[in-house]
This record gives sequence, C-alpha cells and structure tokens, in this order.
Amino acid sequence: MIMEKKSCYFCQEKMDEIDYKDAYLLRRFMNSQGKIYPPRRHGTCSRHQRMLSRAIKRARIMALVPFVVK
Repeated sequence: MIMEKKSCYFCQEKMDEIDYKDAYLLRRFMNSQGKIYPPRRHGTCSRHQRMLSRAIKRARIMALVPFVVK
C-alpha cells in the first residue's frame, strides 16, 4: 500500500521559529496523554520536528502544557 507523503505544516506556513508560548499550536502535535507525535503522523520535516519537540519541552517546564494527562 503506497501512501502519499504528507507535507510539513510549518514549511507550508513558512514558519522559521516555533513559539513555545503558543500552547494551542503545540497541542495539535501531542496526543491525549501528552506525548509528542512522531514525524510520520503529521508529516513534519526533521528540522521542524526538532524545533517542535524543543518548544514542547520548554512549554512543559513553563507549565503551559502538561507533562502527562491523567
């Protein structure tokens, strides 16, 4: 089964920086348990996936998004 490649959301929007304070955007790339989705799920490129995970981790430390959801 051949699936077409998903395009990176951040490349489409021409975003150079991912803001850790934008909790609504970050939540789109996390599951209901608070885990970060892998790149194959949303099609993020490797550059933006690294930026995204760094932003999510910073937001967790600042208590903008939870570490885990009970």
